[in-house]
Amino acid sequence: MYTLSRVNNGQTFDNALDRFFSGGFRSLLRDWPETEANVALLPVDVSETDKAYVVRASLPGFSRDKIDIEVVNDVLSINAQWEEVSEEKDEKFHIKERRARSLSRQIQLPGGVSGNAVDAEMKDGVLTITVPKSEESKPRKVKIK
Repeated sequence: MYTLSRVNNGQTFDNALDRFFSGGFRSLLRDWPETEANVALLPVDVSETDKAYVVRASLPGFSRDKIDIEVVNDVLSINAQWEEVSEEKDEKFHIKERRARSLSRQIQLPGGVSGNAVDAEMKDGVLTITVPKSEESKPRKVKIK
């Protein structure tokens, strides 16, 4: 027969998690190789108005010149690169988690788009892309004869 006994040595679950994330787990992340397979998926919000599709992506810390946007055959592609800041020779790092990374996303837009008039704006770390709908895909009223 098994018995279950409660052991409390002053440790809480939060303390155990703190120890895990401050030590073991972070060291795994620190040593993770930077490869193309490590490109993270960029989270986005996609909405629609009568005239356009609007895509918003959070890219804090990414500069405008390191973000590429492309529209081909109703597919919007966003690629962003963030490069690691070089170390100073006289600095000794205790924690170094900010590494070069890439974010990427391809979004199939749900209708005909006019890729020639795409507008992009970056404000407070949020990239907003407005992709106008093509004339053929805009809703029209039909008169009954």
